[in-house]
Amino acid sequence: MKVEFSSSVKYEGAVAAPVFVDNRHSLGADALDKASAGAISRAQKGSRFTGKAGQAIEIKAPSGVDAQTVVLGGAGDRDAADALSWEAFGARVLKAVQMSGASVLEFDMRELDDAACARVAFGALLAAYRFDKYRTTLADDKKPSITSIRVICSDSAAAKKLFAPLNETAAGVVLARDLVSEPANVLHPEAFAKRAQDLEEFGLEVQILDEKDMKKLGMNALLSVGLGSNYGSKLAVMSWFGAKDRKEAPLVLVGKGVCFDTGGISLKPGAGMWDMKGDMGGAAAVTGAMRALAGRKARANVIGIIGLVENMPDAAATRPGDIVTSADGQTIEVQNTDAEGRLVLVDALWYGLRYKPKQIIDFATLTGAIIIALGHENAGIFSNDDALAGALDAAGKSSGETVWRLPLGAGYDKLIDSKYADMKNIGGRGAGSITAAQFLRRYVGETPWAHVDIAGTAWKDSSDDPREPTWATGFGVRLMDRFVAEQCEG
Repeated sequence: MKVEFSSSVKYEGAVAAPVFVDNRHSLGADALDKASAGAISRAQKGSRFTGKAGQAIEIKAPSGVDAQTVVLGGAGDRDAADALSWEAFGARVLKAVQMSGASVLEFDMRELDDAACARVAFGALLAAYRFDKYRTTLADDKKPSITSIRVICSDSAAAKKLFAPLNETAAGVVLARDLVSEPANVLHPEAFAKRAQDLEEFGLEVQILDEKDMKKLGMNALLSVGLGSNYGSKLAVMSWFGAKDRKEAPLVLVGKGVCFDTGGISLKPGAGMWDMKGDMGGAAAVTGAMRALAGRKARANVIGIIGLVENMPDAAATRPGDIVTSADGQTIEVQNTDAEGRLVLVDALWYGLRYKPKQIIDFATLTGAIIIALGHENAGIFSNDDALAGALDAAGKSSGETVWRLPLGAGYDKLIDSKYADMKNIGGRGAGSITAAQFLRRYVGETPWAHVDIAGTAWKDSSDDPREPTWATGFGVRLMDRFVAEQCEG
């Protein structure tokens, strides 16, 4: 999608302008009304449109305006409008005209500040996402027609400068969405590792560990998950050194990358299993975040580590009751092979701790229990550090990818004690998300750590957020991009 900023008004294709509460016109809306000899105002009066945030009214080819369609978007209270509300405004307008037949969407934002102009373009760009690459018979009238976005603003150079890092963030979100949307026969562990390797073109240093490498390191927890697959397990390490001192302690991000999860021997029910191609949403989030940070040249040292496996039932697969030894020497009784993500994460976390990070954060579509607890509105976070948890909460609110902290504690920890090993990989029906996090907690020591369970936010069957498509959301990229900007860059 081409995005440009201009100080001149062209009025072609689809033209949009904001209207504030009580139908208070922006300069752009007022100009459109005058050019159309009041047709815009008449259309407003004949509808229930009031300028409330989330509303939109579309007027087809009004006389006096050289545009195929005019969209008035409700912008709510002008004094209360912030970055997220402008993103939502841009996204809603884009979705209103995406299939209209117009090829250009022009936002008339001439009296709004440059930050608002940049955010409108960012929201529209996120809303434009579709995953149609495998649809070969899609009729032309079912395909999006908008191919470029133009934002009219008072200082186009300033708006363009503010948009540049947002454009890189959007690229990271799109990458994460694409990865989650790919079918597992295309995006298996070896293919995912290759896509991580391809990010070297953006300045990332990428290392791929194969099964032989991981066996030498004793990463048997991770390796146990992929024993039933025809694809070799991988560990991809993506490094970005953007701080002034390359030796400055990095932030380490770790992602669960189960490219397909059948549940293994503890087989999942067939209904809905097709969605398990998205069980690598944590790895996708980390990969997208690394793409975004490298693209905008973040002034921070960040290491992204993703454990890539496929969990399949097979004669060679791990059985319930097997005991495996993780890289740090702890033993795990695998009571349920469908609680596999935590086995991947603990060895990846162990590898991340080798970098002596100042903080370590993992992302995973880890438990269905988090959906029961929080639905699809917030990701669940667990942490051994109050400051880190607070910083994630703040970054969630400013990015729009919100999180909610849940507890850890000794009472939960004893639920994963095992009679035969140091621990077992499940803790029973109660507090499933917490015991999963408690399992991870045993591996991070005193390093400030947070676990982000994105099982309810990585993909959604529907969403009220206009920036999100149906299904893969790319959740975690904007959160981490904002976290790094607020916490790691001077």
